[in-house]
Amino acid sequence: MANGDLPYIPNLITVHLGKPDQEAQNVQVSFPDYIKNVASSEIYPTWPESAIRANIYAQISFALNRIYTEWYRSKGYDFDITNSTQYDQAFVYGRDIYDNISRIVDEIFNNYVRKQDSVEPYFTQFCNGTTVTCPGLSQWGTVTLAEQGYTPYEILQYYYGDDIEIVRNAPIRSNIPSYPGTVLRLGSAGNEVQDIQIQLNRIADNYPSIPKIPNISGRFDQNTENAVRQFQKIFNLTQDGAVGKSTWYKIKYIYNSVKRLGELSSEGIKYDEIANVLPTVLRRGDTGNYVQALQYYLSVIGYFNEFIPFIQIDGIFGPATEDAVKQFQSLYGLTADGIVGRQTWNKLEDAYLGIVRSLPEEYYGARAKIYPGRLLQEGMRGDDITDLQTYLSLIGRTYTEIPEIPVTGYFGSQTADAVRKFQELFGIPVSGVVGPPTWNAIANEYNAITLGGL
Repeated sequence: MANGDLPYIPNLITVHLGKPDQEAQNVQVSFPDYIKNVASSEIYPTWPESAIRANIYAQISFALNRIYTEWYRSKGYDFDITNSTQYDQAFVYGRDIYDNISRIVDEIFNNYVRKQDSVEPYFTQFCNGTTVTCPGLSQWGTVTLAEQGYTPYEILQYYYGDDIEIVRNAPIRSNIPSYPGTVLRLGSAGNEVQDIQIQLNRIADNYPSIPKIPNISGRFDQNTENAVRQFQKIFNLTQDGAVGKSTWYKIKYIYNSVKRLGELSSEGIKYDEIANVLPTVLRRGDTGNYVQALQYYLSVIGYFNEFIPFIQIDGIFGPATEDAVKQFQSLYGLTADGIVGRQTWNKLEDAYLGIVRSLPEEYYGARAKIYPGRLLQEGMRGDDITDLQTYLSLIGRTYTEIPEIPVTGYFGSQTADAVRKFQELFGIPVSGVVGPPTWNAIANEYNAITLGGL
């Protein structure tokens, strides 16, 4: 899961039956079944129930920490956790499960421990306390405390500190790898970009040659590209300034390391580090700019695919938009629930970009092109900037409030001023950045002028 996500309980967990670098089988089991196996392998069913529960809370939180931080996947492995007690916790594939442990896990498998000022499941390190000792929880020690009348929470506080809390009834869903599936580069935008910006800025504290990104906006700007290039240089990656899969997970790995997220002394992930610049999901009843962007993508895709119904781009997520989303999801093999989460949004962008790239120049004729699929902002260059300036220049002859700009292919301060004035005139949130709603409004106005609609 991405750091921009709040923790959740995965439906399935992939366990490597050996040490990380050891050639061994991977098995996938449900998360509750995994915890039942671990608990049955590590503790005794005859222990006091308070001790059993405290240990299960620790086992759940340990596993969720590995999953949330993508501890192994960020290092290039294809599993979430190992069954080596040298690194993780015991798991004996196919073993019998104790009835009372099974009952307790069914009750609390979606609860976990965290520090009160942090988001991520706490790294609840533990050991048996007899043959092996460690700074964290002593499994046999929990028995002594339980016999003295300690509750499960008090046992956990005894080992992990008074500043812990138990998060209850965490949501349950599929474990989706954090890498968004598409390369992030100049002009990209969204929560994944914000994740990268936050992580690079924290890494820069330890690696000061990486320039700090001054504006954590979720927009992949020139400052972000510069930081990515320097990160890639330091860690011997291709210095292209773009965040593909290898760079994404290297950033994640180094971020985990400098934050010590896999240690008892973890710095923790604070809530201001996961504040989303885009809503986690869009659903019926939502309104605003992001809904307009969604409707724009659906409208363009629907123009080329008769199975997607036509919808108005009005910024209101009503029944028609929900139906269009469901049709799109069905067409692209997604759960047709009408809710736009990360998977649906990424698939929408992929489908849209496929259309953008496939349309020949002659398709447009005198009409404005469709949105190029990346945010246009100050500091950028390219053919789509030339198109934008061409459209704004013509519109500015009708709306004299829009300042005249040269068509140079470079998005400078003059172009940003012209965009802001256009947004102000046409009731669009003023940012000076061109996303789908602003581009669509500019294109519509340009078409109306050139095709005689005014």
